[in-house]
Amino acid sequence: MDHLELSKNEESELQMESLGEKIELIIEKLPPSEVTLIEIMDIVGADSLLLLTVFLSLVFLVPVSIPGVSTVFGSGILLVGITRLFSRKFWLPARIGNRKLSSDKLREGFKRALIWFRRLEKISRPHRVNGLTTDGFMTILNNLSFILAAVLLMAPFGFIPFSNTLPAIALIFLSIGMMQRDGVSILLGNLSNIATIIYFVFLIAGGGWSISEFLKLLG
Repeated sequence: MDHLELSKNEESELQMESLGEKIELIIEKLPPSEVTLIEIMDIVGADSLLLLTVFLSLVFLVPVSIPGVSTVFGSGILLVGITRLFSRKFWLPARIGNRKLSSDKLREGFKRALIWFRRLEKISRPHRVNGLTTDGFMTILNNLSFILAAVLLMAPFGFIPFSNTLPAIALIFLSIGMMQRDGVSILLGNLSNIATIIYFVFLIAGGGWSISEFLKLLG
């Protein structure tokens, strides 16, 4: 299914001061009980795949227990990154796009996250450090960073604090940076990716050490 054809001109025209209002409007338009990713995409409209990414990433800024949300939203964001990297039309498998999620829990999570988003939003300024936003190699590199953040978001650490939050922050900064051609936001997105990787390494190392110590006690 094709949705939201990539449009760099439309993305570049989005203004930072309107992002919060756009997101609030999307939240208000969510169906009363259940919602699918396809319905969210229809609500967002054809403005921007990056705006869709910002919206889907918001719910990971606060702890919200919604079964399947990491898989559905993470897969959607990953496909956005692949779409941008290869300059294709956005395609979403029906199995992911039609999975129903609780609108009430999502709406509550989005509203709580919006407070934090408005703080992140204030950091960005258009056309800073333009060398990080140029077409060509930097565009490819930024899209690869975007894909990395999506993969990290989908890592099976959702039950551990901040494991989803850090890659969500990376995705928000990278999306805003690419929309606004703000190299500082892109840099912050990359730093958030690095912080996520370091955090995951500590989690894995700590888990391995704990298992090793437990086995020693059993022995």
